Amino acid sequence: MAFTLKRRPQDAQVDTVDLNKVADYFIWRAHEVGEPISQLKLQKLVYYAQAWNLALKGTPLVKAEFQAWVHGPVNRQLYDRFKQYAWKPITDEVEMPKLPKDVLEHLEEVWQVYGVYSPFELERLTHSELPWQKARGGLAPDENCEVIISKTDMMEFFRSRLHGEGS
Repeated sequence: MAFTLKRRPQDAQVDTVDLNKVADYFIWRAHEVGEPISQLKLQKLVYYAQAWNLALKGTPLVKAEFQAWVHGPVNRQLYDRFKQYAWKPITDEVEMPKLPKDVLEHLEEVWQVYGVYSPFELERLTHSELPWQKARGGLAPDENCEVIISKTDMMEFFRSRLHGEGS
């Protein structure tokens, strides 16, 4: 699977947005279309929103770090917020968060590209990408890891995808 978001001529985003608002957007969006969303899928969507923002604008979308866990990139704060759901769908009722128009457009594009895939397809996709692989180093596939995935690695990898490079 190879994906690329569209490059838009926009001013670079200077301020980051709240991590929980980004998560709430994806939960709200999933509920709007009647799709279940698990923590596994939510983590990957927020990760891709961050990665593509870094690639397209050169700045992080959120002030958050993602760790290279066994099942792909995970933000600890989001994990703690939704851990009671384990592998089950998140049922929290959330409203569409108030976010700048360019951020909403970006999140919607991430949803359109990645939201159609199952949590396990997204997990496999992140496992095939250099930022997660590099952070895990030589660890066994089932070995715990809390190494932070480098934002520089994310930016460089996803920028290479804009130009048809990378895998």
